[in-house]
Amino acid sequence: MTEGNPVSEPPTAVKCLVWDLDNTLWRGTLLEDGEVLPFEWVRDVITTLDERGILQSIASKNDHDHAWERLEALGLAEYFVLPHIGWGPKSASLRAIADRLNFADRAMAFVDDQPAERAEVTYRLPEVRCYAAEDVAGLTRLPEFSPAVVTVDSRQRRNMYQSGFRRDAERAEFSGPDEDFLRTLDIRMGISRATERELSRVEELTLRTSQMNATGVHYPDSALRGLLTDPAHEVLVITMADRFGPHGAVGIVLLERHPAVWHLKLLATSCRVVSYGAGSTLLSWLADQAAQAGVHLAADFRRTDRNRMMEVAYRFAGFADTTCACTAALAVPDEEGVERLHLTPACQPAPTTLRLTAPELADAALPRSR
Repeated sequence: MTEGNPVSEPPTAVKCLVWDLDNTLWRGTLLEDGEVLPFEWVRDVITTLDERGILQSIASKNDHDHAWERLEALGLAEYFVLPHIGWGPKSASLRAIADRLNFADRAMAFVDDQPAERAEVTYRLPEVRCYAAEDVAGLTRLPEFSPAVVTVDSRQRRNMYQSGFRRDAERAEFSGPDEDFLRTLDIRMGISRATERELSRVEELTLRTSQMNATGVHYPDSALRGLLTDPAHEVLVITMADRFGPHGAVGIVLLERHPAVWHLKLLATSCRVVSYGAGSTLLSWLADQAAQAGVHLAADFRRTDRNRMMEVAYRFAGFADTTCACTAALAVPDEEGVERLHLTPACQPAPTTLRLTAPELADAALPRSR
């Protein structure tokens, strides 16, 4: 069904499906047939993928205004983000959509009725998975379109991205310093201890986040449940919201306490909130809490081809490759290629561009309610 290079392991989840229109989403050619109608199965596929948190876009050779007007009349326009409707190569449209979403090519998929169009995309973007139009009805049964976890955030992902585009548009028009713009957003960041009800959101973050994921390790539900009941561990969920609406759950921290050092096993944040200071604020808060507790911080990090931004965040926060006796209490990393960065923390000032609500970790003796 899928075209391109075969895979020998479970396929990477699709984060965005890009649709052709003529003889793919609807039956016929708009410029020739006029009142085209969707294929019988299309609406169910679109709404199902939307509920699963898979974004959808368009790459179609058509007159933009005419095609968009037809999508609006059919009640389908709202489901598509960043549509590219024009006359350029479809590979260029997919490239632009992926870049704007900040998605890797392997997280993108494309469906088109024309073999030549699919071949052009495969040639230019070999990691993008291509599907024939006759396969559309079965897409929702494929593993790459069937996320293991569907959360509340999944169901509103499209709305969160669309709000993000409005933020970006306002940011582009703002003439002052970037910090001044961030203050206009009224950003609220919350750090809280995870509950069992939030485990699916935590697991989803470890699955979806690659650019701002310190190790790339996936923690399944069973492992997370075990950590929730372990008093030596903190499982923290980070949420954000602003005047445009919620960002949802945007980060996770897995922290293990030792007498002389806190072991940061995993830090992952959504790339959507990097420019709003989520990563730097989180690391600053952790350093401040550790300084108050009189302990060092040790952070696991594994370089990948996608997480350079996370390494920069760690280095900017002061984490280094220095050795320290405090790390002798830590187990050898289970995963190959994991480095251990070290920080002797100092108390940090409060953030100036957002309001932070967070627990006090410095007093480990505080009672913890799950």
